[in-house]
Amino acid sequence: MRLLISFLLPWLTFFTIGRPFAGLFCLVMQLTLIGWIPAVIWSVYALGQYKTDKKIEKALAQSK
Repeated sequence: MRLLISFLLPWLTFFTIGRPFAGLFCLVMQLTLIGWIPAVIWSVYALGQYKTDKKIEKALAQSK
């Protein structure tokens, strides 16, 4: 679901992963037509990093 949000409303993705300041900056980028594509790319990248971080945290918690 977050991936779909990343394509339609990139700024909202940052709010769902707990990065509100990045979300505001992404919204400013998205307001320009040229900035929409970089905003989508950044949003998808940040979502991938978020998922990777959660997997690492889960693995470390299980190893204790």
